[in-house]
Amino acid sequence: MTDFRDAAMTSKAWPFEEARRVLKRYEKAPPEKGFVLFETGYGPSGLPHIGTFGEVARTTMIMRAFRVISDIPAKLICFSDDLDGMRKVPGNVPNHESLHEHLQKPLTSVPDPFGEYQSFGHHNNAMLRRFLDTFGFEYEFYSATEFYQSGQFDAVLKRAVERYDDIMKVMLKSLREERRQTYSIFLPIHPETGRVLYVPMKSVNADDYTITFDDEDGREWTLPVTGGHVKLQWKPDFGARWAALGVDFEMYGKDHSTNTPIYDRICEILGHRKPEHFTYELFLDDKGQKISKTSGNGISIDEWLTYASTESLSYFMYQKPKTAKRMHFDVIPKAMDEYHQQLRAYAGQDDKGKANNPVFHIHGHNVPTSDMVVPFSMLLNLASVANAEDKDQLWGFIQRYAPDASPTANPQLDQAAGFAVRYYNDFVKPTKVFRAPTDLERDALTDLRDQLAAWDGGLDAEALQSVVYACGRDRFDPLRAWFSALYEVLLGATQGPRFGGFIALYGIDETIALIDAALNGDFA
Repeated sequence: MTDFRDAAMTSKAWPFEEARRVLKRYEKAPPEKGFVLFETGYGPSGLPHIGTFGEVARTTMIMRAFRVISDIPAKLICFSDDLDGMRKVPGNVPNHESLHEHLQKPLTSVPDPFGEYQSFGHHNNAMLRRFLDTFGFEYEFYSATEFYQSGQFDAVLKRAVERYDDIMKVMLKSLREERRQTYSIFLPIHPETGRVLYVPMKSVNADDYTITFDDEDGREWTLPVTGGHVKLQWKPDFGARWAALGVDFEMYGKDHSTNTPIYDRICEILGHRKPEHFTYELFLDDKGQKISKTSGNGISIDEWLTYASTESLSYFMYQKPKTAKRMHFDVIPKAMDEYHQQLRAYAGQDDKGKANNPVFHIHGHNVPTSDMVVPFSMLLNLASVANAEDKDQLWGFIQRYAPDASPTANPQLDQAAGFAVRYYNDFVKPTKVFRAPTDLERDALTDLRDQLAAWDGGLDAEALQSVVYACGRDRFDPLRAWFSALYEVLLGATQGPRFGGFIALYGIDETIALIDAALNGDFA
């Protein structure tokens, strides 16, 4: 373990780089609170989104890396801003018409449109915890409603009253002139309507920690800032939460990056050291648009897990977090195959290699072995040519290619076969487009067919790949045009697998029949 720690201290893997920054905070003395605190925030205005998973997964990777390089205890908090007022009614929930009368009420005061929990906020919090638990994340859940109402926030709220002018100076610099006229860091919750009010303060009273304001009807009210009667605007809330909890690390998307100096300064005004940050690039959909929880574009957690493993999603989240990535259904097969490539490499790597391998950051020291004797992309192509409706159809081919494989002995492969059939039927089958071969391609396909008919070399993928090469080498320049022809004419796809491996999996006789059907015009 010591050798691995040494490797981790110089690793260029981004979780270790971030963990070393956090550790540097305490190079002189350990934290007074006894542990290092990582935090992720969640706005429960809609159903949990895949971006929330990404934030918790990546923060967990950094916390795991921190535990490798340090003996200081560490924990993760997932904080839900469920006292926030409901600004608009989500369109993707049942009975949404009934929610209009509850606009601007805290989410934990809005009835649950699903009829399952005591409020809409409680429902969305439960959904968040459900999918975090599905992935086995280690975290503590904090509700802003409980945090404010229980008094845990009272000390920092009082400090915010005492230093109100200093915090307002920070905020007013960032606001347009018309917004400055009515802005306050405090949002009172109306004692009668229960709505979160955006109103100017008539006075902020440091002698008794109250605020005085007029509501929308012109009636004057005085409320204590403690006990859940008041919440903070979201930017001050960020910094105040860091101060109240003693947060050491929080990551967030690039859309927050311009606010970082504001969050940091408010945290410092309230008497605490600002945390370390990590700003990640946002996910894009297939059209290059930012994935939005509100608009529902991109892929949801449940959609990804319909077609691929949880580990493949974690692998996707690990990759280049500071680069904007398109996150749509086409990225799933690549993530599945690359994850298993890294699994296979891990066992043979030294400590430096293991510290840099994404699968360590997904699994820690409990990295499983891969039983995927057939790549996921190959399973997809097999499902395509077999027009498979269930995974049992694929297993007939798999077991001829790998006689020792079975659903019991190869559970990852069995799961992947089911994913491949689903993915094929939902995405590949509707878009399959075959074309007829050109004269040159027909000549090469006939040559390949004849060589396979005379083949007696068994199901050796590399040897069969050499045969495929030989049929195209002297005919096509560049050679990739030959492989494009194989995919487009035989598979109805624009890309595909190493064709020698495909022949070994699909079968010699079956491939001959496939070529004959294409040459006879059965497909195009």
